[in-house]
Amino acid sequence: MKMKLHWQIIIGLVTGALFGIFAAVNQLSGFTHDWIAPFGTLFVNLLKLIAMPLVFASLVTGVASLADVSKLSRMGGRTIGIYLLTTVFAITIGLVVVNALQPGKSIPPEVSADLQSSYVEEIEGRAATIEKVKGRGPLQPLVEIVPQNIIAAFSENTRMLQVVFFALFFGVSLVLIPNEHTRHVKSLVQGLNDIIIKMVDLIMVTAPIGVFALIAGTITAVAGDNIESVLSLLSSLGFYTLVVIFGLFLHVVLVYGSIVHFFTRFSLKEFFKGIAPAQLLAFSTSSSAATLPVTMECVEENLGVKNEVAAFVLPLGATINLDGTALYQGVATVFIAQALGMDLNLTAQLTIVLTALLASIGTAPVPAAGIVMLVIVLESVGVPSSGIALILGVDRILDMVRTATNVTGDAAVTVLVDAAEQKAAAKAASTA
Repeated sequence: MKMKLHWQIIIGLVTGALFGIFAAVNQLSGFTHDWIAPFGTLFVNLLKLIAMPLVFASLVTGVASLADVSKLSRMGGRTIGIYLLTTVFAITIGLVVVNALQPGKSIPPEVSADLQSSYVEEIEGRAATIEKVKGRGPLQPLVEIVPQNIIAAFSENTRMLQVVFFALFFGVSLVLIPNEHTRHVKSLVQGLNDIIIKMVDLIMVTAPIGVFALIAGTITAVAGDNIESVLSLLSSLGFYTLVVIFGLFLHVVLVYGSIVHFFTRFSLKEFFKGIAPAQLLAFSTSSSAATLPVTMECVEENLGVKNEVAAFVLPLGATINLDGTALYQGVATVFIAQALGMDLNLTAQLTIVLTALLASIGTAPVPAAGIVMLVIVLESVGVPSSGIALILGVDRILDMVRTATNVTGDAAVTVLVDAAEQKAAAKAASTA
């Protein structure tokens, strides 16, 4: 009997962690960087390679299968509304947790000064990106939805929302043209979609090896040849790390758990078992975009979601539904303010909710993008952006957890929208 994929990935994750610790303790970080980590990079590159073609082909196929374009409009409005609502819940939960537990008050002034001096070079290295982010206008995310060049959009996974826009535009136009003129195009796109799905299956055969290499590489990258440096860092920022993880856990249980339990046909066990491979891969890669092909496969094959729903809701979620990132930005902002001795009143915290909501929508679905977007939130309430030095040391660890949360949210909203579409279809059939 073949072992299920999620168990294979768990084994890869655990053995990768053990090897990473062994490598750090025995000064093998150079060996791991040169001979182990590249296999993880290859695995992620393979997933990113097919992400854009999969989004385009599956989305066009899904839209082209719709007999009524108004259904797409209804599904789109429902999806965006739910995504925005869950993001507001995420930020609110994060603010409640960080204000109740106050992890910033536990950081001694001397530790705060040491952390800021340790990461000053890394902050300077991101200065250009940070300045570019700070210069964005409030409507810039809307402007960036429409690409000037679709070939250029396909060349970068950070432009996924542009590909989603083009695929929707292309698919709707395909529906509006008489079938005898477009049947060959539809057949071509359907064939492309089938080929890419098979490519996902073939890539996932290597998932345990890829995850092993990713986790081992991450641990040695953070620890170097001295595992004690990680332990020292966690002793300083361990409480903050636990607060973020606790907030993410509460959001998953309270918000996503309620969505699945009360509004879909799935039990919580069925849902989390069905998306387990995507969650584990999101944790390993820290990239919603790289995980997207697997997330689509999980919700369609394991949870029975229609392709037309998954193809629309999931790519959109990978670009605008970053609840884990939004929650983290809220917690991090208040934590930094607490550590610097600043008090944020109710007005400031409401500003955090609004700004973190807008910032999460504009965050690219790639590793560490959230730390750059955090600058927007910090500046909105007058907290010095240099304060991000306090959290950079553990950001890679938290990036893994919040990406898994983002992917879980995408899947939960997808099954919710699918259930709503099924009810709408059944109601329409009964009244026909």
